[in-house]
Amino acid sequence: MTLLCLLFSSLAYAAPVVGFKEIDLDKDGLRPLKFAIWYPAKKQTHAEMIADSRVFYGFNAVRNGAPESGKHPLIVISHGYGGTWRNLSWLATDLADRGYVVAAPNHPGTSAFNRDPHHAAQLALRPHDLSRVIDVLGANSSLAGDIDEERIAALGHSLGGWTVVALAGGHFDTTLFKEACRMNPILNACGLASTLDLGNPGLEKSMQDRRIKAFISLDGGLIRGFTSQSLGEIAIPSLIIGAGTDVGDMPVALESGYLHAFLPKAGSDYVEISDAMHFSFLQRCKPGAIAILAGEGQDILCKDGGNRSREEIHHQIADLVIAFLGKNLPKTTD
Repeated sequence: MTLLCLLFSSLAYAAPVVGFKEIDLDKDGLRPLKFAIWYPAKKQTHAEMIADSRVFYGFNAVRNGAPESGKHPLIVISHGYGGTWRNLSWLATDLADRGYVVAAPNHPGTSAFNRDPHHAAQLALRPHDLSRVIDVLGANSSLAGDIDEERIAALGHSLGGWTVVALAGGHFDTTLFKEACRMNPILNACGLASTLDLGNPGLEKSMQDRRIKAFISLDGGLIRGFTSQSLGEIAIPSLIIGAGTDVGDMPVALESGYLHAFLPKAGSDYVEISDAMHFSFLQRCKPGAIAILAGEGQDILCKDGGNRSREEIHHQIADLVIAFLGKNLPKTTD
């Protein structure tokens, strides 16, 4: 019995857990990029609560833990306008716990920590931020372990949805977007036309990264600027999840529904969550968070569209994402 207890104790200690790191890339360069990494780690010791705040719950991980051996699939995540890598940390932690390496940058100019107008107007570099992260992780296994280059996917929320569609091969047409805003001026993205320099011809260049084998859009925004032809020609699988309860300026039919209408039906899954609002995809909120945020006019960040809790909505989203990735990033035979 003693030997069995020691054996089980040893196995439990060796079991992989979630490791976490923050990386400063090109810190003194023209476009410095800070990104977070979640990954399967070897040790259970020294786990700590990370990214916890008075409003949002954080997550438990081993900071700078040693990566687990073996090749792992990679998921790169893009946050929305004014967001951070923290926004989808709940999902990143879950994915890392299931064997994925997950990496999420704070996009310069469009994150809560960097609103620099010059960087914000460089929207075409947003997809490239994710490509840079893939480059770094693929070249340095000491960061999060070995990456399986045949199993890389991109996931984005809101403006991050636009980012991953562009990365997958969507072609943005500035004239088409301008016309879409003329017909649908309520769209939130139309109000960002000047800030993001959405008339810039540079946005019409290809931003595709062919290493991406699948992509996921969570209530994506700025979608109507992609040409229907380019969406129809995207050859990789996609999962589009839309928020069914409109916050007032992002009707699901005009954004996620637009993707659904033109992406190839054979490879695209579409799910609309009726009681999810645009910000239901962010971290879970603590009791009293709405009252705290109301003083800043930001209480909508913690509001959802029905009777279910945000945690329950998160479970549904995670189940959809995990099933999609399991189907479309299958483990190859050694």
